[in-house]
Amino acid sequence: MIYIFLANGFEEIEAVTPIDILRRCGKEVITVGIGDNIIKSSHGVAVVTDTEDKLISLDESLEGIILPGGMPGTLNLEASEVVQKSIDYCIANNLYIGAICAAPSILGHKGILKGRKAVCFTGFESQLEGAEVSDEPVVCDGNIITSRGAGTAVDFGLKLAEVLASEEQSRKVGEAILWYRS
Repeated sequence: MIYIFLANGFEEIEAVTPIDILRRCGKEVITVGIGDNIIKSSHGVAVVTDTEDKLISLDESLEGIILPGGMPGTLNLEASEVVQKSIDYCIANNLYIGAICAAPSILGHKGILKGRKAVCFTGFESQLEGAEVSDEPVVCDGNIITSRGAGTAVDFGLKLAEVLASEEQSRKVGEAILWYRS
């Protein structure tokens, strides 16, 4: 099971794209609303989540978490005690953490990116404390996958699919959505 946390002000493309790709790969992706189960995106789109943050459990069924960016969504994610505990749980158990756009800054502020390669939305590089900042669309360094923004959401979703499902499933989904041509 993979949790994707949605807080008011999240970026729609950065959330829905990885959800779609991972579900196409057969992965169980649970959308988690921060503070409620109806969350408004940065562009005013209301989304009904699968569950609320206060109802989740961190246990052996968890494979990883995803943090979409957007503003003020990233700030709202960072302020969430549940998100912070989930990040800590993933780090302690070597589970995957995906963060896109401004959301890698949350990991930077926690010191998780020290000595790792990472990317983020332009202008947030200084927030990736101790990271080797790249300009690639997506970077996977160990169990941390970071991506630059809405325009890299498909690449981000396919990399998540590769590590959480399989390289073959990721490729098949990429071909099915005409991202890769066979």
